[in-house]
Amino acid sequence: MKFAPAQVTLAVLVALSGSAFAQTAAPAAPVDPISYNISAVSNYKFRGQDQDQSKTNGFKPALQGGVDYANPNGFYVGNWNSTVNFTDLKNNKANLEVDLYGGYKFPLGEVGMDVGALAYLYPGATSSNTTEIYAAASYGPLTAKYSNTVSSSYFSLGNARNTGYLNLAFAQEIMPKVTLKASVGGTMFTTSGKKAGGVDFMDYSVGASYDLGEGMTFTGSYVGADKKNSYLFPNSTASINKGTFIAMITKAI
Repeated sequence: MKFAPAQVTLAVLVALSGSAFAQTAAPAAPVDPISYNISAVSNYKFRGQDQDQSKTNGFKPALQGGVDYANPNGFYVGNWNSTVNFTDLKNNKANLEVDLYGGYKFPLGEVGMDVGALAYLYPGATSSNTTEIYAAASYGPLTAKYSNTVSSSYFSLGNARNTGYLNLAFAQEIMPKVTLKASVGGTMFTTSGKKAGGVDFMDYSVGASYDLGEGMTFTGSYVGADKKNSYLFPNSTASINKGTFIAMITKAI
């Protein structure tokens, strides 16, 4: 379950050249619409909750990676994957998360808009499969994103269609190569979802990333949620929502 549903960014790079005799702009460098990423993280949390219930400590390393295709016209598709380790409400064991998504980004005045759909898939634990649609708006360093569950279940919790998730995020470079990041989110179940066992909760994240160069980034953050226990992992021996410092290193290609 990915904290945060997955978004795709297309960077347009322009090379400018000049000489003592004339100042002219060189042709724009070709942009490859396909990009790749791979990460190692000390603990994979989704919406503030650990995705590994095999250990009681905060160190639960996961390997992650994906591929994105972003068309200059704003349309994009992608895939992101992560190792996980949990048994869902149907007593199925999940070891892998596979996310498939697609959408469209476009400007609306000074606001950047993003609409799309995302499917969370768990081979071997298909009862946890969940599909959401989302809409996001970004202005300066602020982004607001709302996701709505369109599948009948929400990560194996039945009768949970229309479960909502609202996330407010802030990201701002505060010094060269250092970007401050913070977010707060809320998971909101419908009446039927609550009757099935769903409990509304808030999650949070605060940290910073450092650009190491060569497409590598190091991120340190403190992540957690406000509920001590979770309906998702009733057999967990420790609170999966407990606030934890998480370190992650990412390589983008």
